[in-house]
Amino acid sequence: MRTVHADVLLASVGERGVLCDFYDEDAAGTYQDLMREEEDGTPEAREFAAHIRPASGPVLELAAGTGRLTFPLLNLGFEVTALELSAAMLDTLRGRLADAPADVRDRCTVVQADMTAFALAKRFGTVLVSPGTIDLLDEADRPGLYASVREHLAPGGRFLLSLAQSDAVKSESLERHQQFPGKSGRLYKMHVKAFPAEKIREVTIYPADETADPFVVCTSRIRILKVDQMVAELEEAGFDVITRTLPAFKEMLLLEATPRSDSSS
Repeated sequence: MRTVHADVLLASVGERGVLCDFYDEDAAGTYQDLMREEEDGTPEAREFAAHIRPASGPVLELAAGTGRLTFPLLNLGFEVTALELSAAMLDTLRGRLADAPADVRDRCTVVQADMTAFALAKRFGTVLVSPGTIDLLDEADRPGLYASVREHLAPGGRFLLSLAQSDAVKSESLERHQQFPGKSGRLYKMHVKAFPAEKIREVTIYPADETADPFVVCTSRIRILKVDQMVAELEEAGFDVITRTLPAFKEMLLLEATPRSDSSS
C-alpha cells in the first residue's frame, strides 16, 4: 500500500528504496525490531489472561505475529494455538519456540491461516484478537472473522477483542512525526496521517538513517473503529458483549463476547 509520505521518501532514495506493507515478508526484520516483549508479559497479555476463565481449555490467538502475546500467555501456563498468515512472521515465531523450554514449546501449536477464513479441527475455550489487529480489517473482512470465531468456540467459550479507545484517537493530531529506537538500537521514524472523513490513519515507518541500504519503507492503513460500532457488529454476528473493560493503561478497551446461544453459560 502506498502513502503520500512513502512516495516522497522513495523518490528521494532511488534504487535503495523498498516499499512493503508492515506485515509483509520484506518488513519482517523491521517488525521484529520494533515489537518489544517484556519478560513478565506485556500489559495486554496480562489483561487477556485475567479474562481467561480457569479450566476453560486451550486459547486460540489470531494474527499472532512473531509471538508478542503468545509467549507471555505460554509462560502463564496456557495452551495456545498461534494463528498467523505471514510466513516470515511464522518463521520468526517458530525460531523463538525452538529456543524456548520444552514445556513451553509443547503447549504451542502454530498454524498458518487467514484470520478472516480459517478452519481448524478443534474448538477453543477462548479466542482472542490482540490490540492493533481488528483495525487492519475493513468492513468486508470483519464478518468472516466473526463467523470463523463462532465456529471455533467451545460451548460457553469467550471471544476477547481489544481495540483502541476512540477518545485516544480523537485526541491525536491529524498528522504527526515520531522517532524511536528498535531493540537493535537502530533508529526509526514514523509518520502518521489521519483522514477523519474516511475513518482511517495511514502509517509510514522508515529508517532514521537516510543512507540505509536497503531503505525499507513500511506502510499500513488502520481503520478508526468506535466501540459502539464493534459492539453492533458483534451483536449482528450473533454474539452478546458481556463485559467492557478499560485496562489500567487506558489506550485500549477489551470486549468480552459469547455466542448468543451460549450467553447463559
